[in-house]
Amino acid sequence: MARRLRSLALAVPLALSALAVAPAAEAFCGFYVAGADKKLFNNATMVVLMREGTRTVLSMQNNYQGPPENFAMVVPVPIVLQKENVKTLPKEIFDKVDTLAAPRLVEYWEQDPCVIPPPVARMAGGVRTPSPETGADAAGSRGRVTVEAQFTVGEYEIVILSATDAAALDTWLKTNKYKIPEGAEPLLRPYVQAGSKFFVAKVDTQKVRFDDKGMAELSPLRFHYDAEQFNLPVRLGLINSAGTQDLIVHILAKGKRYELANYKNVTIPTNLDVDEKARDQFGALYAALFDRTVEKNPGAVVTEYAWDASTCDPCPGPTLDAQDLATLGADVLPDAEDEPGAPGGRPGRARFVGGGFTLTRLHARYGKDALGEDLVFRTAEPIAGGREWLAEGGKLETGARKGGSNNFQGRYAIRHPWTGPIACEHPMRGRWGGPPAGNPQAGVKAAQDLAFAPRGEIQLASMVRHDVPEVGIKAAEKSASQAPRLAHAGATSSEAAPAAPMATTASSAAPGPATDAAPAAPEATGCGACAVGEGQGSAAAAVVAGIGAALSRLRRRRR
Repeated sequence: MARRLRSLALAVPLALSALAVAPAAEAFCGFYVAGADKKLFNNATMVVLMREGTRTVLSMQNNYQGPPENFAMVVPVPIVLQKENVKTLPKEIFDKVDTLAAPRLVEYWEQDPCVIPPPVARMAGGVRTPSPETGADAAGSRGRVTVEAQFTVGEYEIVILSATDAAALDTWLKTNKYKIPEGAEPLLRPYVQAGSKFFVAKVDTQKVRFDDKGMAELSPLRFHYDAEQFNLPVRLGLINSAGTQDLIVHILAKGKRYELANYKNVTIPTNLDVDEKARDQFGALYAALFDRTVEKNPGAVVTEYAWDASTCDPCPGPTLDAQDLATLGADVLPDAEDEPGAPGGRPGRARFVGGGFTLTRLHARYGKDALGEDLVFRTAEPIAGGREWLAEGGKLETGARKGGSNNFQGRYAIRHPWTGPIACEHPMRGRWGGPPAGNPQAGVKAAQDLAFAPRGEIQLASMVRHDVPEVGIKAAEKSASQAPRLAHAGATSSEAAPAAPMATTASSAAPGPATDAAPAAPEATGCGACAVGEGQGSAAAAVVAGIGAALSRLRRRRR
């Protein structure tokens, strides 16, 4: 259990995030679609950020495991928050975000090379807290702690504190019965020196619900504020670190993806064909691939997803709709407006103008002493990758590349080459879709069936079907199934070398554009044999090209 992935919480203590998997949505985009193993994210606090202008909305899910009277959460914030800045959220929204952006496994079957389909239409896809003087004076501290605000939201008793000395703050929290670990003062000090305020919450045990296992069910929290810098105060979570930890952050922003300004950035290798064993070991396989990526890029933060939040291809679950975005903060963004009151004097609802939110998923893994500073985010150029999109020469795109809009995901495929008869003169290979009629595996399989394997037990070379030079993986043997990855007759089984992962460092890469111009329209989505993404290729184009080539050869023979 100790080896399972654990996410670094902003708060004290660590919390739990579950990963739900829903049926694939809309267009067929592969038979088996699954997010990463649910157990990958046990004991993980889920963080979702929304950013527009200087407004930041921070949402976090805290399924605290332990006595609710021991729950204490301390988050540095740049301003004094008031009750209207804070609210509780439904848990389901976090499951939805996590499923949508999770690395995914898809299963394809090669279609009959002699059956040329018609052109495919592209698819668009009040707090019981002693006075501040009591705590400070009782400690005999030379510093001062001030309660700037206090209020109740849901089951949480919240105080907003300011402090002139970290030791005084540490003492105040303990004196006022906040259960924080020993050794917190050094980690509080940089925030006190920077003038931060502190969002402090504990639980009113009379308002807590418990599940059938006796675990407290705490509501997720959301709060918003304005600040010039867009950052995430994660160092405080190191108080609870027992060793290596994982941090997964989702960011929603209009037409923009985000990366780190103060850490190296790299994209996860994607579009890898994998062995059928991956069907039951996908969580462990992905963990091994991620670890290898970090090993080759020490200190890097890995981008695993950057895509319009209203579309996906393939879809491991439903996309985010306007209500989801409002729940996560769009209702308090600078362009949010109030609708007129409804007939009968009923109040109107907040609405927001525009859409086009890009969902970015960032993943870091590090030891207790490796995280030197909080995460600072910057906008970055759009990227694409991890799609069933054919590049030059009919080869499936590999790695990440710059794009007109964000269409990048960690996607991994099990492919079944055509094994039936080929009776036509000019077969068309490399068109992928659903299982043959009558296939006993027909239906969507969810991630619940995936087994979690401890780190160190997966040999990547035996699981991938081709080399992954960007992270130094050489496949144990080449598979004959690689030839059908090429989408035209007569192609060889040679593979184009995958592009190196897109990596930049804070010192060498200039920040991405931060304009407020309207974002480019999201890439059209497709599935199966469709060529998805930038460029105008599609299944129809591939079919037309194949027919043209066949007719040309036939005319030459007749001459």
